[in-house]
Amino acid sequence: MVKILLLLLSLLATCPFAAADDHAPNKNEVEGLREQGYSLKTISPIFSQLVMFSFPKSFTPVYENTKGGQYIRESVLPGESTEKWSQMITITGAKGLASNANVTPQVFANSIAGGFKKACPTSFSGAGLGGFKIDNHDAFAAVVGCGVANPTGDLYSETMLLIVIKGQSDYYTIQWAERSAASPTPIKIDDAKWADRLKRLTPIKLCPIVPGEPTPYASCVGGA
Repeated sequence: MVKILLLLLSLLATCPFAAADDHAPNKNEVEGLREQGYSLKTISPIFSQLVMFSFPKSFTPVYENTKGGQYIRESVLPGESTEKWSQMITITGAKGLASNANVTPQVFANSIAGGFKKACPTSFSGAGLGGFKIDNHDAFAAVVGCGVANPTGDLYSETMLLIVIKGQSDYYTIQWAERSAASPTPIKIDDAKWADRLKRLTPIKLCPIVPGEPTPYASCVGGA
């Protein structure tokens, strides 16, 4: 786990990525750049800020919803759905939560980890990777997993890299989850795999929303 945290701190400081153009690329352009080895950014206005991170090859958004103060967008691999998937990248937003002095990125991450542990008390595994800064924003990362993630239906294990970021007004999470064969005992966390997943999500950045600015949000791309 220590080497994942060290990688996290170095990658969040600087990481190469594809330069933005003056137009939003279409799907064919996106896949073409990915085939050339580029890491492409996704920038989304979520409540009070723009959230930027690198979007790995082949993932496609399949679900997006804002309900009250909660935002969620889920992306899966080709041919998969929100119900049946092998890997999923999720971004969430919790509006106004940053004003709650009792909530920190670690507390937020622990609450999510607690949900995992409650679902699979005998096969839970997890490791906090520590706190760090994304620009001037507090953040915390962890890897959590369930050996048996769905005891009432199809059996599978589920492991997730979780990044929690405290924005100016809101909280955000970026999650990369993977399902595989079920295990009655805790799943061993593969440091190399999750370090690679972390690398593929960086750089991560929060930016102010500029009124009237169109995609691809050039103000957020610059200096990232």
